[in-house]
Amino acid sequence: MRKKLIAVLILICLALTMTTACGKLTGEPNQPASAPAGNGSDDKATVSFTDSAGRVVEIPKNITRIAPSGSMAQIVLFALAPDMFVGLSSKWAPAAEEYLDTKYYNLPVLGQLYGSSDLNLEELAKVNPQLVIDVGEPKSTIVDDMNGLSKQVGIPTVHITATTETMGDTYRMLGKLLGREKEAEVLALYCEEIKQNTDEIMKKVGKKGKANLLYCLGDNGLNVLAKGSFHAEILDRISNNVAVVKDISSKGSGNPVDLEQILLWNPDVIVFAPDSIYNTIGQDKSWQEVKAIKNGKYYEIPLGPYNWMGFPPSVNRYMGMIWITQLLYPEQANYDLYKETARYYDLFYHCKLTEAQYKALVANSIYR
Repeated sequence: MRKKLIAVLILICLALTMTTACGKLTGEPNQPASAPAGNGSDDKATVSFTDSAGRVVEIPKNITRIAPSGSMAQIVLFALAPDMFVGLSSKWAPAAEEYLDTKYYNLPVLGQLYGSSDLNLEELAKVNPQLVIDVGEPKSTIVDDMNGLSKQVGIPTVHITATTETMGDTYRMLGKLLGREKEAEVLALYCEEIKQNTDEIMKKVGKKGKANLLYCLGDNGLNVLAKGSFHAEILDRISNNVAVVKDISSKGSGNPVDLEQILLWNPDVIVFAPDSIYNTIGQDKSWQEVKAIKNGKYYEIPLGPYNWMGFPPSVNRYMGMIWITQLLYPEQANYDLYKETARYYDLFYHCKLTEAQYKALVANSIYR
């Protein structure tokens, strides 16, 4: 009888041990995935994680090394876990260098799964991340794409859906994935706060109070972000985007138009993309009949480390919402723009922004 009792106790202990080591098939890791690495077999322990695509993925229990799959993932993840990066999806722009720690700026470039589609599998394997993380709106092929990449390189991959509307939940899910729930909650609440503030500002402005605005980009300023396009999401939210076209381009380069069309739209305000023609437009006689140019209501979107209005379209859009609402509707927005910019740069770039840096960022971007 005593032998049977001992045998039963041993079986119970074994069952408990297996449950702890293997995790459970739930919508999140059953333990933080980036707890401090231990010794021995604990380093190889895994937990099960269900990503936004519904894939149940076995991931390391102790995550310390990650790689972003693309530029959107890079920005989102950098705010939460820059110390876990073993590589970048794309090289930081020169404008980013003064805001980032050198150890992050000089990481190896791995390429992108989507977008430029130049992901270097050999380089990815060389830096040996424990996990590849994709963040953004899911493609119709997302399950096959994630499974295929994981099979090719032998590294777990997860997709976390992210939109302007749901970024708070994106960060909460990433916090659970990486064992940084407290830090993720701060970022989640920030994104929800700025979105709510923007909605409240626009409610005060009202539909009739929206500025007639045009976003121009390209070497000659003759490309526009069309109303209803993916990249014009924030513009459409905070203004009357006058760029109404038949065939809307989904590309970041926008729709090509001519000056005659811009004159027909005749916007009250124009914002130029960084590195477009902002610096020369005031002396260009061909543009002087455009109302926004004639009245001096044209501005350059701040750049550093990224375009504030969403190139790539990621969490930089929240900084863009603050800037553009303060620019167009100062009475309703009533932001202290330096204070808000410093707050954003601290949260998302881990940078203590100086007043001199702020003034350089917005030199061409606020009231003329």
